[in-house]
Amino acid sequence: MIRIRKELWFGFTIMAMIVIPVVFLTPWTNMTNGSLGLLMLGLVVVAIMLGFPTAFTLMGMGVLFAWFFYRSVDPDLAVRQVLDLMVQRAYGVMSNDVLIAVPLFVFMGYLVERAALIDRLFKSLHLAMARLPGSLAVATIITCAIFATATGIVGAVVTLMGLLAMPAMLRAGYHTQIAAGSVTAGGCLGILIPPSVLLIVYGATAGVSVVQLYAGAFFPGLMLAGLYVGYVIVLAMIKPSLMPPLPESERHVELPAFAKALAARGRNASLGLVRALGGTSGVAKRTALGQLFLSLLPALAIAGVLALTYSAVTAPVQEASTEGLVEAGGSFAADIKEETGLVGAPESTGLQEPPVESTAEKPAETGLQEPPAANDKPAQVAAPAPVEAEPVAAKVAEARPAPTWFWAMFGIGAVLIAGIYALWTWQRFEIFKMLLGSFFPLSVMIIAVLGSIVFGFATPTEAAAVGAFGGFVLAAAYRYIAHQRGNPGFGAVGTTVKELGVIVKESSFLTAKTSAMVCWLFVGSAIFSAAFALLGGQEIIEHWVLSLGLTPIQFMILAQCIIFILGWPLEWTEIIVIFMPIFIPLLPKFGIDPLFFGLLVALNLQTAFLSPPVAMAAFYLKGVAPKHVTLNQIFLGMMPFMVIQVIALVLLYTFPGIGLWLPQTLYR
Repeated sequence: MIRIRKELWFGFTIMAMIVIPVVFLTPWTNMTNGSLGLLMLGLVVVAIMLGFPTAFTLMGMGVLFAWFFYRSVDPDLAVRQVLDLMVQRAYGVMSNDVLIAVPLFVFMGYLVERAALIDRLFKSLHLAMARLPGSLAVATIITCAIFATATGIVGAVVTLMGLLAMPAMLRAGYHTQIAAGSVTAGGCLGILIPPSVLLIVYGATAGVSVVQLYAGAFFPGLMLAGLYVGYVIVLAMIKPSLMPPLPESERHVELPAFAKALAARGRNASLGLVRALGGTSGVAKRTALGQLFLSLLPALAIAGVLALTYSAVTAPVQEASTEGLVEAGGSFAADIKEETGLVGAPESTGLQEPPVESTAEKPAETGLQEPPAANDKPAQVAAPAPVEAEPVAAKVAEARPAPTWFWAMFGIGAVLIAGIYALWTWQRFEIFKMLLGSFFPLSVMIIAVLGSIVFGFATPTEAAAVGAFGGFVLAAAYRYIAHQRGNPGFGAVGTTVKELGVIVKESSFLTAKTSAMVCWLFVGSAIFSAAFALLGGQEIIEHWVLSLGLTPIQFMILAQCIIFILGWPLEWTEIIVIFMPIFIPLLPKFGIDPLFFGLLVALNLQTAFLSPPVAMAAFYLKGVAPKHVTLNQIFLGMMPFMVIQVIALVLLYTFPGIGLWLPQTLYR
């Protein structure tokens, strides 16, 4: 009861901080429309904190205060105008094509969650990192980051990793707070890392391209995951008692029969497989050849990356030749002159001044009738250009020398290959095959979905549809493989089909539930924003902010601080749909890019899932954690990761290229 009482006091304190200023600062005797707008904003926040449904609270407040406004203008038409406003705003949300991607990405996430893939990935990762300090926590965060790229559903990631990683860390002797913090912080990476539903909602609210948001959020998400991993490793090195290393029995991997036979003759897997090709080891050549190919995959991958990099850095520079453009314009003009029969026009037309577009569009007005002043040098004009075209072509065909950094990268790659195969034991080879079987199919789907979006091959909606189909194929394949081992033949097919029916049914239900929440939030937000604008609340806030005389840096800091504080009592959906329409119109006043602002907001809103008392990640984990794990322990475990989020926010603001380099490179 003490814990509940403390949480209630915390919530009541925050509500009092909102209610008291509203009560004392509202001019109750001289209410204006602007005052009603601010009152509506305060009442919405308090009502949501009291537990009322967000979407319907927004709609109810919007309808009520819109009616107040229309009644002050024309009481007879107030009801009809409010109903028209509701219909128009709801239809506007329904016709928003961007929102189609939400149910498809959510459906993809739920299918991947049920594909029996993440448990394999976590097991192989923690075996691969067994010698690293805090290996289980590191594997948890990396698994969450990979899972986040396959689904933007935070609740699914936290719940699943709470079932897989939390008991494993507690059995290994990890401190409860470290285990809880790793699961909740890693699970919240889905807010930022594409395909994040938050970025879709922000893009639809702010009118920013979701494609550019995805490209911009990629490196900040990796940076935040890297900071989490670095913190865990450093803490494990300083205080090993918090995260004891795994015992040798936990690191052992059972070898298959052929590997046991070859391991008796040597520890190095690659050399053993090469010797097995001679046929004297008792292992079939076909088996040895297939395993040797798998063993060479790391070397082939590194060599492929180096080859592609070399091809890119040494490719000839395709320089646009201005002389070639002039010559083309001249010949085109000459053809026009012959066709039109303008004998008096000089031959220099279009050569001295190369407005190619006007030459192509209006050939009769490109100087054929009124030649430019520079046409008094017919000798230069008449000289054909093919003599200069040849050296230009030769220059374009010349390959560039590889820069110094490439050879350094080549050396690092060679050393890496040598190090891998020098330490390529049979145990490590089996762990690599486990990683290959769990991560490779998922990575193919992730690259297909996110790569097609970022590089412009498909829209987010089209890529989400492909991802949903890919999630279905992964679920079917892994369920079939799992059943075939114990029940080969048609029995495995029948069992897989039955399970797929259940998986699709459950995923469809959860997708409909989540998508309905998002769409109703948009409808409520649209009605609320319309009423807020009608009452003039946006103008009052805008005038107040501009009257402060803030610089762009000061405004950015103020906005992020407000969002950070709002993240404590509110969820990210409420912050996006209620407060972003207030901040977005102010951005042009300070010359702030909405894309960069959205990246900062997405990184900032990680706190909405890690900050009490409405830290949803904590409640997701509490629902699946062992009974002795208390909510206060989970909250305390999340606090260091909240500090890391603030550090990441400062780094992104100080070095905006972390988020803007990729979209500027791809879409400039």
